[in-house]
Amino acid sequence: MRTLLALVFCVSAMANLHAQLCQGSLGDPVVKVTFGAGVNPGPALQANSTRYQYVATDCPNDGFYTIRSKTNDCFGDTWNFLDNDHTGDANGYFMLVNASIEPSDFYVTTVKGLCPGTTYEFAAWVTNMLRSYACGGAGIKPNITFTIESPRGDILGKYETGDIEPAKTGSGAGVWKQYGLYFTTPTGTPDVVVRMRNNAPGGCGNDLALDDITFRPCGPKLEASIVNLPADTADACFGQDNAYTLSINMSAGFNSPVYQWQTSTDGGVTWNDIANAQSLVYNKPQTPAVGQYLYRMSAAENGNMGNGACRINSGIVAVNVNPLPQINVSKQYSLCTNDTLILAASGGATYNWLGPNSFSSADSVITVLNPPASYSGNYYVQAVSGKDCSSYDTIAVTVFQAAVATAGNDVSICEGSSTQLTGGGGLTYSWSPATGLSSPAIYNPVASPSDSTLYILTVTDANNCVVKDSVAVNVLKKPRANAGTDKIILEGETVKLDGSAAGTNVVYAWRPPYNLDNESSLQPLASPLHDTTYTLTVTSLAGCGIATDDVFVRVLEKLQVPNAFSPNGDGINDTWNIQKLITYPEADIYVFNRFGQVVYHSRGYSKPWDGTFKGALLPFGTYYYMIDLKNGLPKLSGWLQILR
Repeated sequence: MRTLLALVFCVSAMANLHAQLCQGSLGDPVVKVTFGAGVNPGPALQANSTRYQYVATDCPNDGFYTIRSKTNDCFGDTWNFLDNDHTGDANGYFMLVNASIEPSDFYVTTVKGLCPGTTYEFAAWVTNMLRSYACGGAGIKPNITFTIESPRGDILGKYETGDIEPAKTGSGAGVWKQYGLYFTTPTGTPDVVVRMRNNAPGGCGNDLALDDITFRPCGPKLEASIVNLPADTADACFGQDNAYTLSINMSAGFNSPVYQWQTSTDGGVTWNDIANAQSLVYNKPQTPAVGQYLYRMSAAENGNMGNGACRINSGIVAVNVNPLPQINVSKQYSLCTNDTLILAASGGATYNWLGPNSFSSADSVITVLNPPASYSGNYYVQAVSGKDCSSYDTIAVTVFQAAVATAGNDVSICEGSSTQLTGGGGLTYSWSPATGLSSPAIYNPVASPSDSTLYILTVTDANNCVVKDSVAVNVLKKPRANAGTDKIILEGETVKLDGSAAGTNVVYAWRPPYNLDNESSLQPLASPLHDTTYTLTVTSLAGCGIATDDVFVRVLEKLQVPNAFSPNGDGINDTWNIQKLITYPEADIYVFNRFGQVVYHSRGYSKPWDGTFKGALLPFGTYYYMIDLKNGLPKLSGWLQILR
């Protein structure tokens, strides 16, 4: 009767399935054939597992198989490629089969240690390796019969896949599909034989990959729930109530079921029975530590609970005990009214602040510029995590009224002078920059800057508040005069004086003012009648003194050079008499004949030329002269005639 009920449960679930897979609840895998893992190629199967021959290379021929973790580019790229096994493990092996010409068994194995009189789901993952366009689009499709037999050959279950269609992904990647059936082991028989037969002939096509053969107990549907919660997961906060009632809704299928609640704290990798939790309802007690706690119901027929191969398991319900957010804030906070108040908390998803004077905020970081002293007091923050868990903390804030720093009024001094600064408002003082100060660490240093300087006074008061003020010391530059370089002109000429002046707020004038076009101009035009010294006077209107400088203008007498004389001894115009040339003692005088020969040269002109050359009178005619006065003025030149 027990076997009949199990079969009725399983058969009732078959109507809508492409494969006879369990529609109730499954137990943990009792047997799992994964073919192992590693680098290509994998090892051959045991000799009694297949009638096909093993090859260590990729792309086996008809009647051969290999064990691979990946395969590609087989038979002119007419096979799909696989980069991993069906679980996605790049190192996981699968069995790659090229069917024999004649239909035959390609995989046979004996499974031992099952629970007698128990329904099991057998399942395997298969993919058609042939691409849809191969063999002219008419490739042979794998067609597999799965048979579960008793050791003496009785058929306990059978399932035929029919033609397994090729993948139509377009990418060339193989697509895994699970096939299987369920069966019931006979009473007293814990072992079964698994047989996989390829019903299609070999040739162009009929190529497949096989992976992950599993046996799992199958039984009534077990639905676990958390009482009074709509979901299968409960979230609680550490230190809060997380005791819940768990219950099971179980469909018909066992004659005399027994129950055992289990828990896992490693994500479902391992499960442990809970002592004294063998009813459909379990009152989960308070959990003392943060973490995820998984629960499920394990059930079996009476007498089979001690054998894990007989148990089925419900779905999983989870109780998450979430940590409280860790608030990171300063416990004591003192500042001054001229500072910036910064309140910061971290560790939560949202925040709620309350403080003095009806202060409130939902920001994680709060910035207040120049807070008044009334902002002193306790600030309370609530940090709320994404799981709605809350933590609280308090920041005690003291805002001191800062002193008022005074650095005095701005002042102006003459260059080279000094002034005394006077600061106030604190206990300690610091002036910056220290340049030109007698001491930067006293409230009243003497300042003697060489240039205008803005001094910053930093004052620290009794509450250690730091305040600042500034004072400007303007340095008025002393007057400076430069009358320029000395000048040389000929009488009757005009020259521009090259004066310049410097200093703060100055005026200037030339003395004497005679023969100047503008005595108040730095560069007046001068026309002196004789040698003159001019003085440029620069006066500071700010009272910073007077500066003077001189320039000498030399006025040279203009020469009158005659262009003829008659050295005939009559006492009239017998010499070349150049008036005023005697005043140029450094002058060079040259006379040339028409051939360019020097017929006369003199340094200075203390004695006029008498028209002779080497003691002999020169013939009458036209001659040429050049006079260099050696005073920077242009050379004089022209012609003269000797007459008889």
